[in-house]
Amino acid sequence: MSEPNDLLRHKSNLGLAMKTILLASTFSLAVAGGAIAADAVVYEPVPEAAAQAGFVWTGGYIGLQAGYMVGGSVDHTLATDTNGSYNLSPDGMFGGLYVGYNQQFANRIVLGAEGDFAIGNAGASGNPVGSTLYRSTNDFDWTGSIRARLGYSTDRFLPYVTGGVAFGRLSYEEREGGAFYSDAEVDLMGWTIGGGAEYALSDNWILRGEYRYVRFNDKDFVPSSDENLVARIRTHDFRIGAAYKF
Repeated sequence: MSEPNDLLRHKSNLGLAMKTILLASTFSLAVAGGAIAADAVVYEPVPEAAAQAGFVWTGGYIGLQAGYMVGGSVDHTLATDTNGSYNLSPDGMFGGLYVGYNQQFANRIVLGAEGDFAIGNAGASGNPVGSTLYRSTNDFDWTGSIRARLGYSTDRFLPYVTGGVAFGRLSYEEREGGAFYSDAEVDLMGWTIGGGAEYALSDNWILRGEYRYVRFNDKDFVPSSDENLVARIRTHDFRIGAAYKF
């Protein structure tokens, strides 16, 4: 007589076990689904613009520049006689190109190397001290430099200092009473130092403003058989430029 009761008990226990298994499975699936959803949120690709902490200056660039030379000096003195020396102040416009490369570091320091080349009508003309018979004209045929740069990035704004080797060529001509007397072409080398700031208008286009002081080494040259001149040349250059960053 106990078999029906035992059978009912077994069925009841089996049903309870099935319910328990079903509830456990449902709970496991719910937990797994939540974890998958969480993973989908955590590992969703971050847009490139959000991943990049501001503008990065690393890369090469090439640009065009224009500038004005003002307030410098081109002094010529006879090597054998200080009388009749020229003390001239060159000025004038120039233009050219520049090319370089920057490397930005995690601390926002930017190191770079740059070269530039320019031509124009910068120069000076005048009489020697105490004389109106002679007149000298000096023109910079071209100038250039190879420099290092050190800057600090504040997103799209980059103030910097720069310095390095400067070189160029000066054309010299002297007249006596309006008639040709002597001339020469003088190759120049020296150093330059300055500073400026750049602003990135976009990811590729960069504007700049810059000042540079240039001091060329004293140069001996002989424009004629009876002249041996020593040239001392200093310039102050103000420049603007626009560059394309690769």
